[in-house]
Amino acid sequence: MTKTPKATRTEWLRRAREALGGAVTSFVLPESHAIVLSHGLGSRVVDVDGRDYIDYVLGSGPLILGHAHPAIVEAVSRQTALGSTFYTLTPAAIELAEEIIRAVPCAEQIKFVSTGTEATFHALRIARAYTGRTKILKFEGAFHGVHDYALISAFPAVPSDLPKGQPDSAGIPPQVAETVLVSRWNDLDVTRALIEQHAEELAAVICEPLQRALPPAPGFLNGLRELTERYGILLIFDEVVTGFRLAYGGAQERYGVVPDLATFGKALSGGYPLAAIAGRREIMALTDPTRRSRGEPVAHLSGTLNGNPLAAAAGLATLHVLRQPGVYDYLYRISEQLRTGLRELAAARGIPLQVIGEGPVLQIVFAEEEPRDYAALLRADRERAVRFGLACLERGLFVNPGEKLYLSLAHSEADIARTLEIFSAALDTVLSDANATASD
Repeated sequence: MTKTPKATRTEWLRRAREALGGAVTSFVLPESHAIVLSHGLGSRVVDVDGRDYIDYVLGSGPLILGHAHPAIVEAVSRQTALGSTFYTLTPAAIELAEEIIRAVPCAEQIKFVSTGTEATFHALRIARAYTGRTKILKFEGAFHGVHDYALISAFPAVPSDLPKGQPDSAGIPPQVAETVLVSRWNDLDVTRALIEQHAEELAAVICEPLQRALPPAPGFLNGLRELTERYGILLIFDEVVTGFRLAYGGAQERYGVVPDLATFGKALSGGYPLAAIAGRREIMALTDPTRRSRGEPVAHLSGTLNGNPLAAAAGLATLHVLRQPGVYDYLYRISEQLRTGLRELAAARGIPLQVIGEGPVLQIVFAEEEPRDYAALLRADRERAVRFGLACLERGLFVNPGEKLYLSLAHSEADIARTLEIFSAALDTVLSDANATASD
């Protein structure tokens, strides 16, 4: 019997264009570099043509233990045999909520959803319900998912006319943008002025405590905490990226600032679709569905797969590994090796390059000075950053060109050494391109 030939990358990409419009997320590589992944193990992924990559995308962050970690595989397999979903309480969901409460400073009560987008959307709804106010304040360049309120000045092409934001997507009603004030990250003076001017109508200030890869300036988060407390505004930390990644208790543990509400996802469940909202008990009480029958206000929060037992089992297994001694020391050590090595490679070539971020979240920015806000990122040489990323892809690193790199416990010292070799070759390509352009 004749064996059917295995489909190649080219054939899979053709089928993806027909069935999916070419992508399953907003992450789209150029046609020349597009890949279709077959499987992953540890720090590596393999495409359908059998090519191996060291993975720094990690599913856009969730895989803090790496691909197919044995503890997660075992936990999910065990739960699968018991049932995949029930739309009601399960031991796994209850135990995971309890562990989040033990870990996270602001967490007194938890609600589960399936995505980070849902988590920030509901956190804002809870804040409005709790305060009786309608507006929120966010920061230019901060990404809080893809609901309408989040996609205001998340990635504008030009600096925003503060505090007016720009919708980042077609289909967002102009009335939504009118309820969102936009401030500048790390600028406490501008933010203070906006809060003081709009205090009576502001329900919440929401921020990524590490904004994409831009660390908070000294005192900035403390300043936000003081201002929001003074005016009765809820402070929301979007810890979908930073939660259980910068520290076991998230960025609020790392930076020592405790918000009123926080959202989690990505690393929380090690690659399975689960996210969470955590906060003070009296605030979270507004999500109690029994309030409706008593005629009390309720911030409605529901979803078919909320607290899904497979995802909760994966989360419990992930957090069990993350709370072992030495885990975060290792993550920070290999991350610093990568940062330091790349900076030295760039300096040796006279290439202006900054490596921003915190711990196992970093981003490569081609700029003379370290950026502190989104406007500074707009001034950086993004075209060069994308070219560098594509050169890395060509040599065996799976990256999102021009965007963040994530590291995991599965990345080894040998992976870091090999990555720096590839970085060196990619920088030479960038330098060669620049020299060729200059000579034209």
